[in-house]
Amino acid sequence: MKLYILNGPNLGRLGTRQPEIYGAMTFAELEQACKVEAEKFGFDAEFKQTDDEATLIKWLHEAADAAAPVIMNPAAFTHYSYAVRDAAAQLTAPFIEVHLSNPAAREEFRQHSVTAPVSIGVVAGFGLNSYLLAISAMREYLNNVKR
Repeated sequence: MKLYILNGPNLGRLGTRQPEIYGAMTFAELEQACKVEAEKFGFDAEFKQTDDEATLIKWLHEAADAAAPVIMNPAAFTHYSYAVRDAAAQLTAPFIEVHLSNPAAREEFRQHSVTAPVSIGVVAGFGLNSYLLAISAMREYLNNVKR
C-alpha cells in the first residue's frame, strides 16, 4: 500500500537548521529511516518535501485521488494555511500530522494547528521517532479499521 509522507517548508534543511531544536539528522537520513520503517509495515513510502504551498496541496490531492494514507509535517503551514487544511480535509484515507519538535512547548504562534482537526491524530516532540511512531500508528489504525 502506498503511504504518502509529506513535508512542508524548511524541512529540507534538516541537519543545518536549528539543530538545537530539530537535531543533527539530515533530511536524507530522515527519508531513509522512514522508508525502512514503512517497508517493515508493508507500506511503499512516497517521501516528499516542498517549500511551496501549492505543491503540497497538489500532493494532497494526489493522495486523495489514490485513497492513500498520509503522514504529513506541514511545518509552518500547520499554523496558518487553510488551503493545506482544506486539501487535507479532502483526503479519502487517514491522515496523521507529525512534528519533530513539540509545537505546544514552543512559541505561542506555533501552538495552534489548523490541520490537526482534520487528522486522526498528531505525533510530536520525539524527533525522528515522531515519524516512526506515526508510521506504526498508521498501520495499527488501518488494521483496526479493516476488522
